Amino acid sequence: MKKYLAEMFGTMILVLMGCGSAIFNGGCGSPAQVLMVATAFGLAVVAMAYTIGGISGCHINPAITLGCMLTGRMKSSEGLMYMLFQVLGALIGSTLLWILTSNIDMAYVTQTGANACATGVSLTGGFLAEVFFTFVFVLVILGTTDAKQGAGNFAGLAIGLSLILVHIVCIPITGTSVNPARSIGPALYEGGEALSQLWLFIVAPFVGAACSALVWKLVAEKE
Repeated sequence: MKKYLAEMFGTMILVLMGCGSAIFNGGCGSPAQVLMVATAFGLAVVAMAYTIGGISGCHINPAITLGCMLTGRMKSSEGLMYMLFQVLGALIGSTLLWILTSNIDMAYVTQTGANACATGVSLTGGFLAEVFFTFVFVLVILGTTDAKQGAGNFAGLAIGLSLILVHIVCIPITGTSVNPARSIGPALYEGGEALSQLWLFIVAPFVGAACSALVWKLVAEKE
């Protein structure tokens, strides 16, 4: 049970800090804001990796959990419980942000940090972006956390930096999800377009994670 609670807590922190950085700094309209939000998500992952990594592995993302399931690093039953508690953590984080925004009346405060395709980006374009960038992110995770070929104690830093990189590129397209739980919590509070497009931010990251698991098994498999 401790592993599941750690995943819930870690995902809560990710949403609270990552989405919170977008909410309280006016969104992601300028390059500076994009970099700020990207860094917040990456630093949240680094912080949680070294806080709960020894307890649960610090997935805090159902796409990562799926990648671990497909590469045989964890059982499906355990993985599904991870996903459940990750979503619960995202809902708690979003609830805390909703409480804060309900009591703050400032011009630069946006809504929930929910994901949606940007103006001019089709659903197909958004879907492909989420698949591609989730693929990159989960592949980095599978590689850096590999028991024999991984980065050891530096894995958390490498993963956090890769998430910053993914956000810098993908924020202008979809706001960057690469994490179904991170999208579910804010969308439930924002509704509207964010809720109608939520399926994209659940399905696409799972597709990207499945592809990364396949590629990692191919490149890491001993000849």
